[in-house]
Amino acid sequence: MHQLLDAASAVTNDIIALRRDLHRHPELGLDNPSTQVRVLAALDGLGLDVRTGTGCTSVVADLVGAHDGPTVLLRADTDALPMTEDSGLDFQSTVEGRAHACGHDAHTAMLVGAARVLSTRRDEIQGRVRFMFQPGEEGFAGARIMIDEGVLDGVDRAFALHVSPNQRIGTASSRAGALLAGDTSITVTITGRGGHASAPHHTTDPIPATAAIITALQTAVTREIDVFDPAVLTVAHLVAGTTTNVIPETAFFEGTIRCVSEHTRTRIREAVARTVHGVAEAHGCTASLEMVDGYPVTMNDPTEAARFAEVCTTTLGNESHRVMPAPAMGGEDFSYVLQKVPGVMAFLGVCPDDEADPRKAPPLHSNRMRLNEAGLVHGIALHVGMALHGGSALDKNA
Repeated sequence: MHQLLDAASAVTNDIIALRRDLHRHPELGLDNPSTQVRVLAALDGLGLDVRTGTGCTSVVADLVGAHDGPTVLLRADTDALPMTEDSGLDFQSTVEGRAHACGHDAHTAMLVGAARVLSTRRDEIQGRVRFMFQPGEEGFAGARIMIDEGVLDGVDRAFALHVSPNQRIGTASSRAGALLAGDTSITVTITGRGGHASAPHHTTDPIPATAAIITALQTAVTREIDVFDPAVLTVAHLVAGTTTNVIPETAFFEGTIRCVSEHTRTRIREAVARTVHGVAEAHGCTASLEMVDGYPVTMNDPTEAARFAEVCTTTLGNESHRVMPAPAMGGEDFSYVLQKVPGVMAFLGVCPDDEADPRKAPPLHSNRMRLNEAGLVHGIALHVGMALHGGSALDKNA
């Protein structure tokens, strides 16, 4: 148990320094050039076959082991979020409107740490380890670009970690099957006829129609979708009008749908279209509706989920692995990888020491999100364990 943790601990100080450097200099979307330079510098001298992407600032590095065997892909995402950080950390973001509030700086640093540990253990590696440093996870489908550029060529199985500040340090959680939801964005414009607020009977007010549509959409989800195949619909942005005495011509809203099966995604799309157009027409308005499917459902392979549970237990201890009772409704573009090769994604506990209740810690995507850097050693060790794991009953039964 302690062997991998000791090896990870030996590089942790450098990895924490790298994580803080990345945290100070967050980059967005598919273009993370500064991060790419830092990753390349951190991998230099490890004897890896390193290449960079053309469709985004990705880094792919291969480590060839001493023995024949599978190619195992380990993935980290590198991009930040377009938001301002208010964590109060000494190494808080120096770029206004950009912040590593989803922990991708930690993901990148942990994968560099795993590369350093594994590069000293080539004699134990059966096959090849591929390190995938991917920009554009936050809505830009960077994984799909890297797949098109060949990152999965020859890959037999894949693994990714995501930090969780709402999970106790020293634990990791995952599940077989659906782990995270597929997402669909909805954008709606309701058009009526504007006029003076004192004479609504001379207008066709789009605001009551919009309010009725939003309420009806919530009813459509609860009445038409199987509770055991869940869906979430959230309207998160609403714009209508400019002042107190003008009824506007249009009202606009947008939001997101989250599902854990493609069957339910199809059904809820049909329900949304029928509801938006029908309620708008009942109010004498017209509706413009756009629905765009985002990331697919993130599906963990059962064999790989069992492999992770075994690695977690042997690496972090018997009480470290937790099976999630249900999927989370966030989305992930690692889902594109898992559509192509068997693999598993898991959540790593990094709740800050000063938070007695992990549930009350500022969550991912919060402007105050913080993580416990002591958890990075666990993430490094789990990456290494998943790369080295082989020859067990899992592989014989696969």
